[in-house]
Amino acid sequence: MKALISNDDGVNATGILAAKNAIEDLCDVYVVAPETQQSGIGHAITLYDPLRINPTTLRDKSQAYGVTGTPTDAVTFGLFEIMGEKPDIMISGINTGFNIGKAELTTSGTIGAALEAASFGIPSIAISQEVTRDYIKFENGTVDIDFSFAGKMLKKLVKIVLKKGLPEGIDLLNVNIPENPVDEEFEVAKLGNRMYTPIIQRRLDPRGKPYYWIGGDPYNSDCEGTDGHCLKKLNKATITPLTIDLTGDMDLIKEWLK
Repeated sequence: MKALISNDDGVNATGILAAKNAIEDLCDVYVVAPETQQSGIGHAITLYDPLRINPTTLRDKSQAYGVTGTPTDAVTFGLFEIMGEKPDIMISGINTGFNIGKAELTTSGTIGAALEAASFGIPSIAISQEVTRDYIKFENGTVDIDFSFAGKMLKKLVKIVLKKGLPEGIDLLNVNIPENPVDEEFEVAKLGNRMYTPIIQRRLDPRGKPYYWIGGDPYNSDCEGTDGHCLKKLNKATITPLTIDLTGDMDLIKEWLK
């Protein structure tokens, strides 16, 4: 069996190596990921610039491939250039920082990579770990995080997917691991509203002209049963089943148009 691993933190990210180490005794692993940090790029694909695939060596001396593009680009190259066949499973992660809520779902490069693989019928898992040290979320390469518990939970889940596949109607799983877990069980949770409330920071350059940074304050109004509540309040590892089909209620719209 074969697995493709990618993410948006960069091919040399600590979380990618942790994911590889967690499952390499279950299947042959191919690591294909962006060369550099691509957090927040979502499901974007590169159409206006040439791309390169650069073989690289991970810290455990194994081979990987760095792509000069987005996570979606990396998955595309993994499937259609490097592997040449569909893997049995695709894993995006382990990401530095959680990916929860509806609002930022499509801005996550971690989920974007999993969506791309899932669009070809490949069972896919996006897995992220909560971190409370915000300054390391967007680092490029190695970070000082212990991913051992996340790796353990990932391996447990991969064993199930390789044995059963995903249930009919489920295209991918969004998994989030708390920084201080209370147990080794998964909590199935629905999407909350959002991760952050946006904040625009306006500053002035040396010539007095304004420029801006987009930031955000953590969203703390998570309802019970949501991924945010289970992860942040209960310290539970969460699984949220996702589907690619975003079609709403067609009969409702037909009635609305009358």
